Amino acid sequence: MNKTLLAIRIFFIALCVTGSWLVCYTVEEWDQRRGLAIGIGLMIGTLVVLVDLMLKGFSLRGLTAVTFGLGVGALIAWLISNSPLLNKGDPQTIYLVQMALFVICTYLGTVIALRGKDDFNLVIPYVRFVPHEVDVPLVVVDASALIDGRIAKVCETQFLSAALIIPTFVLQELQSIADSAESSKQARGRRGLQVLNDLRAIKHIDIRIHSSDLTRRQDYEAKLIFLAQSLRAKLMTTDINLAKMAQFQGVSWLNLHALESAVRPELVIGESIAIDLVKVGKEEGQALGYLPDGSMVVVNNARSLIGKRVTAEIIGVLPSGGGKLIFANLLGEVEPS
Repeated sequence: MNKTLLAIRIFFIALCVTGSWLVCYTVEEWDQRRGLAIGIGLMIGTLVVLVDLMLKGFSLRGLTAVTFGLGVGALIAWLISNSPLLNKGDPQTIYLVQMALFVICTYLGTVIALRGKDDFNLVIPYVRFVPHEVDVPLVVVDASALIDGRIAKVCETQFLSAALIIPTFVLQELQSIADSAESSKQARGRRGLQVLNDLRAIKHIDIRIHSSDLTRRQDYEAKLIFLAQSLRAKLMTTDINLAKMAQFQGVSWLNLHALESAVRPELVIGESIAIDLVKVGKEEGQALGYLPDGSMVVVNNARSLIGKRVTAEIIGVLPSGGGKLIFANLLGEVEPS
């Protein structure tokens, strides 16, 4: 829990208790009931704080919708209450009808406003808001996804139509990795920053920098998940542990590894492929090559063509930890263009 919020909540409860205690000095009937007054103040303060905790993650958009719905509902209830329908009758009955109208209309207005998709152009037909504020799918991007680099290639294909949310603490994480003393970490951080610049250069991608800081380094993963929950966004990361934690808390995970596997072409027996042979195989006459997805291809009777590009016919496909293990027979050497 944020220490600042905790202090504010404690101060609010203390303020409620103090206010109830001071009421005893202004209302004579409560002068002998100070303990009860303090108890009531404590209960009110605690109840308000509990409501605050229950509304955790409630967005400003939701608050605006609730306010708009309450206003419309109250207006409709007021118009009906002041119509000729309720001019005559028993005052007590009229009061009860007005009360019921107010409760029902405000409830319906709030529910309808929350259910809507920010279609305020229907309410104010001559006003159109900036397209940036239109309700579009959101994706919170982790530092690991930027370092991975495949996100830029996916965005270039225009398959991803969501707006990318880059929190400022993710940028700080990339900067700290790029400034690391270790050369491997430094290279990964710089690659992440370069991928971010590549995304900026893609015109059809909506990138939004979200101002959000961390109080402690340990809060990095929790803050990512909380941000995705608050924005009702999906999370793009290559960190499996973070992804599992996010899924457990109801946040959808965009898995780049699963996407790569889904678009990987299926190879069948009898199909011809072109492959660059890079080293000798275990058996006599065999040579090895690799497909772009990392699958290893074992080509029979091709040892003399190592270092060249050949065509081969697939005779067997076996699953392996690195993708697939493919066996093929040599068809011939590919003539250089």
